[in-house]
Amino acid sequence: MTAEYKKFILNFKRPSGTSRGVLTTKETWFIIIHSDNHKGIGECGILRSLSIDDRPDYEEKLKWTCENIALGKEKLWEELIEFPSIQFGVEMAFRSLEAANPFELFPSEFTKGRDSIPINGLIWMGEKDYMKSQIEEKIASGFNCIKLKIGAIDFQAELELLKYIRKEFSSEEIELRVDANGAFAPSEALEKLQKLSDFELHSIEQPIKQGQIEEMADLCSRTPLPVALDEELIGVFDVTKKEKLIQTIQPQYLIFKPSLIGGYRGTQEWMDLIEKQETCWWITSALESNIGLNAISQWTYTKQPNMPQGLGTGGLYTNNFNCPLEVHSGKIHYNPEICWDFKL
Repeated sequence: MTAEYKKFILNFKRPSGTSRGVLTTKETWFIIIHSDNHKGIGECGILRSLSIDDRPDYEEKLKWTCENIALGKEKLWEELIEFPSIQFGVEMAFRSLEAANPFELFPSEFTKGRDSIPINGLIWMGEKDYMKSQIEEKIASGFNCIKLKIGAIDFQAELELLKYIRKEFSSEEIELRVDANGAFAPSEALEKLQKLSDFELHSIEQPIKQGQIEEMADLCSRTPLPVALDEELIGVFDVTKKEKLIQTIQPQYLIFKPSLIGGYRGTQEWMDLIEKQETCWWITSALESNIGLNAISQWTYTKQPNMPQGLGTGGLYTNNFNCPLEVHSGKIHYNPEICWDFKL
């Protein structure tokens, strides 16, 4: 058994804005395992400035991983505890290697094309008119759950956008989620959440920056609308610390990005901790290519989620890999008649 890694740069169709800046390209890495004429492909979807494993020795760790691939996925997962995106890439590559079809990692009614997964339509930050046009496009294409990234333009303008949506569509017709990516200061967060709650929002993701545990716990106890933790989960490796974080903050929702929290195994640890609590969850891609999105979507389906997931990022790039994943009518589908085209 041997392994190699390769870097790939994904190009956005148009600049995409978040509270951390505007994205035009996305760096990703692939681990490819070779064994007895079989090949397994895994994606290490690092997000610069956000992933805990965004560090100078990242490529060195990829090289070490490939040189030690014979250790197997369980041992490697433990050795790579500080590199969650590589953990996921290794899990994905071994799953791909062991599968009859290297891209059908979790055979199901989803991969047979008989079922689909409801997803939210993602609205990127930008000028008010640009955001408004995105909203209109998503609604016209059949989405009944929309997620807006907020925190970069004037807060009043963002409130006007929400007011515009609610004027046209009730909360029964369109579910609204907002994602602040930690943009609010703790001192102003509760007041802003109170203003946002006027528009019957489903939830707000990460209203304040991660690491402010006491402030987040206080906000979750007083919030007029449900709070979902996202970035807060990044870099929490120990199960005991994960449990303490949940018990301290007591959020209404958790959002899982497998590339940022240790892949399937890391995500499952969080799921197991909240199984007996009222905390709900959904799974979101983290701007991976279609290789990573495919692996996340197939696994997500096996969890039988009961709310829209964040899996609609496959169409963001000009040079993504052709694949069976399709989005229409607010759902992600797997069309087995479409062939993969994975070339580096």
